[in-house]
Amino acid sequence: MKVPVVKEILKANDSVAVENRETFDRARVLVLDVMASPGAGKTSMLLTTLDRLDEGVRPGVIEGDVASSIDADMIAARDVPVVQINTGGNCHLDAPMVRSALPHMDLDNLDVLFIEDVGNLICPSNYKLGHHYSVVVSSVTEGHDKAHKYPGIFAGADVVMINKWDLADVFEYDLDFFTQGVRMVNRDVPILPLSSKTGEGFDPWMEWLHTAVGSIAPVQTTG
Repeated sequence: MKVPVVKEILKANDSVAVENRETFDRARVLVLDVMASPGAGKTSMLLTTLDRLDEGVRPGVIEGDVASSIDADMIAARDVPVVQINTGGNCHLDAPMVRSALPHMDLDNLDVLFIEDVGNLICPSNYKLGHHYSVVVSSVTEGHDKAHKYPGIFAGADVVMINKWDLADVFEYDLDFFTQGVRMVNRDVPILPLSSKTGEGFDPWMEWLHTAVGSIAPVQTTG
């Protein structure tokens, strides 16, 4: 009897996700759902990304965590608009949670909105938020088997990152094995090894991001 209940929950969530997407499109804001397991480096990746955004690109962040505002505080220190969502135990964000955060975010003054989902490689992939693209962050320190063990989240990814690439040699990371796992479920997704600590490998990601922003949001210029 649980299956019909789950289907109804997802159906209701998807309805709100459509409303969210319509809101984002009206405001011409690119929205990315950033997903990863705990400790993969979602926040460090976002901080480095924010530091490398082209001048005139206006970012915002919705932070999802079970508890605390530690990550949101680091984002706020960059003078970036941020809204914290604490799920109180839920292992993912859902569309209604995101909807509740939008009145606190001035979408008309944003070009790109990053939604940092709760650290998890299973639940977040089942819930639509209304975003345009899904970004999955894996990391060298987790091992190269994650795409084989958690294929669902990689199947729906538009970009896959391998963070902490500066540690690849130390952990004897097998990029070919990881890539094989991703390609089994997602043949064409970009796979980007990078290091949020050193900045290595960020150029391809920033190029992809700026192209995506430009396709939706007219970037403001100064002068």
